[in-house]
Amino acid sequence: MIADVEQLELALSEPTPAVIETMRGLEGDLLLLGVAGKMGPSLARMARRASDAAGVKRQVIGVARFTHEALERSLRGHGVATIRCDLLDEEALARLPDAANVIFMAGMKFGATGQEALTWAMNTWLPAAIARKYRSSRIVALSTGNVYGLVSVSSGGSRETDTPQPVGEYAMSCLGRERMFEHFSRSQGTPVALLRLNYACDLRYGVLVDLAQKVWAGQPVDLSMGWFNTIWQGDANVMTLQAFRHVATPPCVVNMTGPELLNVREVCTRLGGIMGKPVSFTGSETDSALLSDARRGMELLGQPRMRAGELIEHVAHWVMRGGPTLGRPTHFESRDGRF
Repeated sequence: MIADVEQLELALSEPTPAVIETMRGLEGDLLLLGVAGKMGPSLARMARRASDAAGVKRQVIGVARFTHEALERSLRGHGVATIRCDLLDEEALARLPDAANVIFMAGMKFGATGQEALTWAMNTWLPAAIARKYRSSRIVALSTGNVYGLVSVSSGGSRETDTPQPVGEYAMSCLGRERMFEHFSRSQGTPVALLRLNYACDLRYGVLVDLAQKVWAGQPVDLSMGWFNTIWQGDANVMTLQAFRHVATPPCVVNMTGPELLNVREVCTRLGGIMGKPVSFTGSETDSALLSDARRGMELLGQPRMRAGELIEHVAHWVMRGGPTLGRPTHFESRDGRF
């Protein structure tokens, strides 16, 4: 089992041989916009480690407001250069350095309800501004499976070719993000990959963490959203860097998640068995959920190293030991798109 945060961060940022080869073949510096989010720090460290292992001299630069100075110090300590920037500040955005390779991970989800205007600015206006500034770069942009909307569990999950049916302003603004990158990719010839993530888990946050905390605390688990996907964040980091192999005009769209369709009742029962806790439920399951089909993502970006069963055990033991969490519940159970 993963014992502490240091071991967790090492595991999350460990590059695969395929990522090392991708970084060896990629020319130019790498800029990560919105690096201070849940996924950014370990992704930046993986890019740094992979570039070093490949013998490539490049700058890996993380851009964020950095409201927590400790995170900025940590990134610098691991060889990641940092720039403080409010990306919504047009003058500050214009001063950012050029980079041949850009990962766009900035966005707003939690607190979107009640701050709809800011949500659209972050999720739709900003991508347009980034696409124009970095018109000559390769861009990998993180999106979300929320753009699909709910689908029948029997369908096996939404596929990349399905027509988006976003529910709620958050999901609509995320589709707006994709459309902005698509527009500028087509009009400028900018190569782009759009990764629809659904959902990452790193032991400190994620759907499995939400469920494990409820089971450990003896709280009833809501079955309204009875099914979900998840992926180990270390594998999501790998797939994100691998996506530079597939940037295209118009954008390459890929679902980024694990291959399993997980049942909330079954997962919680397993968590309860590991934890030695009884499990109770509230609400009732429906035959639809927010689900993504992972097959194309695995074909293009590689198979995950950690499958759901192993991840469930890691999460259970982390929560039982009182491992730190980020305090950011996913609200995956929301069916009306309000976050």
